[in-house]
Amino acid sequence: MSDNRNSYESPFCTRYASPEMQHIFSADKKFTTWRKLWVALARGEMKLGLPVTQEQVDELEAHINDINYDVAEAREKEVRHDVMSHVYAYGVQCPKAAGIIHLGATSCYVGDNTDIIIMKDALKLVRKKIINVLANLAKFAEQYKSLPCLAYTHLQPAQPTTVGKRATLWMNELLMDLEEVEYRIDNLKLLGQKGTTGTQASFVELFGGDSAKIKALEKSIAEEMGFSACVPVSGQTYSRKVDSQVLATLSGIAQTCSKFSNDLRLLQNFEEMAEPFEKKQIGSSAMPYKRNPMRSERITSLARYVMIDSLNPAFTAGTQWFERTLDDSANKRVSVAEAFLGTDAILNIMLNVTDGLEVYPEMIKRRLMSKLPFMATENIMMRAVENGGNRQELHEKLRVHSQAAALVIKQGGECDLPERIANDPAFKITKDEIEELLKPELYVGRAPEQVEEFLAEFIDPILKANKDILGEKAELSV
Repeated sequence: MSDNRNSYESPFCTRYASPEMQHIFSADKKFTTWRKLWVALARGEMKLGLPVTQEQVDELEAHINDINYDVAEAREKEVRHDVMSHVYAYGVQCPKAAGIIHLGATSCYVGDNTDIIIMKDALKLVRKKIINVLANLAKFAEQYKSLPCLAYTHLQPAQPTTVGKRATLWMNELLMDLEEVEYRIDNLKLLGQKGTTGTQASFVELFGGDSAKIKALEKSIAEEMGFSACVPVSGQTYSRKVDSQVLATLSGIAQTCSKFSNDLRLLQNFEEMAEPFEKKQIGSSAMPYKRNPMRSERITSLARYVMIDSLNPAFTAGTQWFERTLDDSANKRVSVAEAFLGTDAILNIMLNVTDGLEVYPEMIKRRLMSKLPFMATENIMMRAVENGGNRQELHEKLRVHSQAAALVIKQGGECDLPERIANDPAFKITKDEIEELLKPELYVGRAPEQVEEFLAEFIDPILKANKDILGEKAELSV
């Protein structure tokens, strides 16, 4: 944690986001990438016959990482232009190459291409963390695939499911998010060197109108920076819809994790499950007994921020004029970075929570058994009909007995529905026969099989294909 206590610092840096994600959006990452792009431009121009020498390219490469920030910052105070300040600072370190740095390019050559590279790297880190959360939940789902529990529709008790099956619902949404992330990674394209309005006019001048060389330069830059292609057409910038699409993907992750955290908060209230709680952790300053679901609440809170933040690039994309305006810049550098930092923070907590989920089988069983007699009434009725009862008469009696038993529970008593039915001669059914029908596993349908099938068909192949990145842990700052 920083020692700066005299000015504002983002909580993403001091409390929430990982060092890895913070580095991706750091000044070092940004400006070393600028320099890598200048090297790629110079190398490509040299190979295509422009007056750039190998000695100049080598000099540029030698100073990619030792950025003279003091020179750049002093220059920016004079010229009020960040790109030209760094061109100047780079030239101070590379006097032989100073005259060819940024040759033919506009500011967006380094700015926009770097933004795409940074987003791609950030998406790769997000992908890694999603896969590790899936690994944690897969282990959990397998362990509890057959443990019956109450399911809910409208937050009212409904036909039972299993603890493991419920976990697959969380996993399936994460799987959808993973597919979106991988699509974005695979389809991001560099801007390339499109020039001030996207026409590449400066490169037409440099290459004497040789379009083949201009296209070859763009291809060589893309390959050197690890991309398969550049965007086919653009104005001065890449389309701001790209930022909107990427943040929509991050918003989707936030939605999934918020759903998980809300479910877990409810289950902790029901005392069926709980997030991890450390031995010396304090749940409340006033109530020592409390064990609040603070990690899940933080997921909910950060997810809300990321979901709302995704609107920023949507509005930016919709309000760009013609080939570009600069009302994107200030918004973009905040909203895109913070969406990734927020998503990273959410996934850190997800890693931590899913690695230590607590399950209380006896409480789960108690809550289920308090409702199961009502859910079993159809099976009881069918058994009673087999024993010679009248279905229509029994249906009415079950309605009356159920209402009476429910009232007893609401008045603080225990469910006495089985006794009421066993004591009613119209049912011709014994208490033992009713008990046989009150086994929770009879009411979970194919839930255990569904867990096995989902894991085998959809999750295991992902985990096997990515075994080299498994084992990710997250220690939370607070």
